[in-house]
Amino acid sequence: MHLLSPGRLWLAFVLAGLVALYILMQLRRKRYAVRFTNVAMLDKIAPRRPSWRRHLPAVALLLSLIIVLIAAARPAYAVRVPRERATVILAMDISPSMLSGDVKPSRLAAAKKAAKQFLDTVPPKINVGLVSFARSGNIKVPPTTDRAAMATGIDDLQVDKYTAIGEGIFASLDAVKLAPKPKSGEKKVPAAIILMSDGESTIGRSNDEAAAAAKQQKVPVSTIAFGTDTGTVTIAPDPFPQTVPPDPDALKQIADTTHGKFYEAKDAKKLSQVYRDLGSSIGYVKSYRETTGRWAFYSLGALLLSAVIGLLLTNKFP
Repeated sequence: MHLLSPGRLWLAFVLAGLVALYILMQLRRKRYAVRFTNVAMLDKIAPRRPSWRRHLPAVALLLSLIIVLIAAARPAYAVRVPRERATVILAMDISPSMLSGDVKPSRLAAAKKAAKQFLDTVPPKINVGLVSFARSGNIKVPPTTDRAAMATGIDDLQVDKYTAIGEGIFASLDAVKLAPKPKSGEKKVPAAIILMSDGESTIGRSNDEAAAAAKQQKVPVSTIAFGTDTGTVTIAPDPFPQTVPPDPDALKQIADTTHGKFYEAKDAKKLSQVYRDLGSSIGYVKSYRETTGRWAFYSLGALLLSAVIGLLLTNKFP
């Protein structure tokens, strides 16, 4: 439970004062009873009853006041609300290492499948764009709400030489600028980049330079290190297989610098889960729905309960 006006809880000191006053009155009442020396006469004019029962109305009244206090603090519960507008760029590594078979049927095939599944996790009104990077960064699909166009762009990705992670980030920042502009009076549309790579940068501008640019433009870059340390690939003209491990440290540094999130995915299932988590966190915002009316109803019920208990104990009915 979340309180929208927690400052009103200072009224709890008033309740504490009332409880202290009630206890003090009970102690004074007990001392007065002891002063009544004719115990036999006291039994006749004030027969005993279980002492705890007479406190029930006060306890019920205190309960109702506590609930009123909670209602005054405006309780609410969190709900996920789809973003009306946002821009997400998928930046995908298409270097030769993506042909490694350590992830079946290949890293590239698994990455394409997971990326298309991601499209189903974000709200329809969010613009999604596609960038690929190998020797350079290229905008394959500008930000759009057309999921079919995005799926086609993902299917058309082909492997190219080298790995330019920095260039992929710069191309993604350029793609963000192609998103539909907010209407006059609207707030700036939030943007985010999801970058997946299975290796280390070998060409182009540095990761640090690209991360600094993303941070300056306030675009978080969430990174995914995809593949295993034992992945291999044969790149012509070299006839011998080469080990192609991911570079998690470099990708984590990018995420930390830009206030994004870092993930490791060693198989296709984990990669799909990462994309689902990112789609859920980027595509939705947390909102609060107030439940003050419900708590006010609860307090009314507790107040009626205290009245009924009081009538039952005193046997005073109309």
